[in-house]
Formats: sequence, structure tokens, C-alpha cells
Amino acid sequence: MTNERWLALPYADWKDTYGTLHMWTQVVGKIAVRHAAPENHSWGIAMQVTPRGLATRTLFHGATPFSFEFDFLAHQLGLKLPGDTSATLDLKPMTVASFYAEVMRLCADAGLPVQIWTMPVEIQPPAVPVRFDQDTEHQSYDEAAVERFWRVLSQADRVFRRHRESFVGKCSPVHFFWGSFDLAVTRFSGHQAPPRSPEEPAFMSEAYTHEVISHGFWPGNEQLPEAIFYSYAAPVPPGLSTARVSPDAAYYLDAMGEFVLPYEAVRTAADPERAILDFMNSTYEQAAALAHWDRASLERPGKTA
Repeated sequence: MTNERWLALPYADWKDTYGTLHMWTQVVGKIAVRHAAPENHSWGIAMQVTPRGLATRTLFHGATPFSFEFDFLAHQLGLKLPGDTSATLDLKPMTVASFYAEVMRLCADAGLPVQIWTMPVEIQPPAVPVRFDQDTEHQSYDEAAVERFWRVLSQADRVFRRHRESFVGKCSPVHFFWGSFDLAVTRFSGHQAPPRSPEEPAFMSEAYTHEVISHGFWPGNEQLPEAIFYSYAAPVPPGLSTARVSPDAAYYLDAMGEFVLPYEAVRTAADPERAILDFMNSTYEQAAALAHWDRASLERPGKTA
């Protein structure tokens, strides 16, 4: 059985467009790094799922607010400023180098002379990062594939928000990280975590200052060429990898140190939303119990998604 809300998203069918879109979102995300108000755990630079695509939070150039939105229905990148000031860039097949140049021009024409670090981040081997202004390899843009991805993302966003409401402790927004290209929501125990390895990037150390249990949706890569829902705890409590979770299609992937639930198993389930919630509930409950979280003070009484 399939559900029209949960569209097919085979990795091989759109991997070239996915690769290009990943770099385009990083160009805009790097602008957020320079112009977002600082928030814990990099939350201020993450994007939000909107009724039409993905958008930054409100950014600031001095005292001037502005924002970007990828509109995946009109297939445009929009730059919004106060009043009637706005500008758009058509999303169509073009190199990352061309996209970067056009975004910089868009900003300059709007009186926003932004500068960013042009090296992409979180690029997994065997891929090699190439500076945005030199990247002429990524240039695919399939409108139908991008719209399909956004529709899946918007449904995941809806279910994640439903799951989030049962937790009264510190919890992240549901947001999209353009570096790793995933939608995520994270719960915190309130306890500090052990220091991370000094060899890790600074943003990783800042992200995991406290104990967390995180859930997300990710469209895959060459090493795992399928879309998945995932769950992990940091630090990992002893016994988590062998814990029993739901639904039956979920399993622990040692290479990632995470539970994964294949998206294809979700979209073909009798009740895809229930499958996701069962996965989120069971992985949270197992990790929280093994890590000795004070669930009575962190959860809303009688409220389970």
C-alpha cells in the first residue's frame, strides 16, 4: 500500500539534482552564518520548512532585516527585505559557481554586500569539497524531483511537530540543517555531556554540550543510497544498539551509530504517520531509559504522540 502524501523518493532518480541543491542551500546557509542572530546549537542558521519550500530565519545586515526562501513550487529563490523590496532568482539547471555569483549579485543589488566562506561543509568521502565559485560539476535541477522532495519533507515536518508536543523539557525546533541536508528535532535531558574530541569541528562540540536524543529525516548518500528516518543518542548509553524498537523495519546501523527506518518502508506502510511515531517513540523511550533521563519531569503527563 502507498499513500499519496508520501511520494516515492528513490536516491538514484534524483541524486544529481540533490547534489546541486545541497550546494545551493549551503550558499544561502553560509549567508545565515554571517548574518543570523546567535542561538545555541546553531539553531539560528538552520532553515525552516515553509508552505512552499525552505527559508532562513530573519537575518540582519546591520539593523536591516532580510531573509531568503527557496520556493519549490514557483522554483525561485526569493530575497525579502522591509517594505515592498524583494528580488528573485529562477531555479533552473546551472552550475554552483553561477548560482553563487547570482546570489551575490542579488544581495549587492539589494544593498546587502555579503561575504561568505566559499568552501562547502560536511561533504562525505569519496566526494571532495570544491569551493562554490569553482564548482562547475553540480548543475542539475529537476523541478519535479525537487518538488517531490519538498512534499516529503513537509510531511515529515508535520509528524515531527506532533511528536515534539509531548516533551516539556528543552527541545529544538523542527528545522533543516543545510550542512548535513537533513530535517531534525532534538530533545535534551538537561545534563551536561562529556567533552567531545578536540579533532571534531567546533560546531559539533557546541551542538553536543548536553545529553541529547535526536530524530530526523535524511535523503541518503552514496554510502547509504536511500532516504531514511533516523534516531541517535549522544552520548550513546550502553546497550542502545541492541535495544528493541518499532516498527519491524527499523534497525541499528553500526556504521552510523544510529537507528534507521527506511523511508520506503514508511511510505508503503498501512499508516505511514503511525510508523514514524512508533519509531520516534520507541527509540526515544529506549535511549531515555538506558541513559537514566528524568522522564517524569521532561514529559507532558498523559501525552504521547
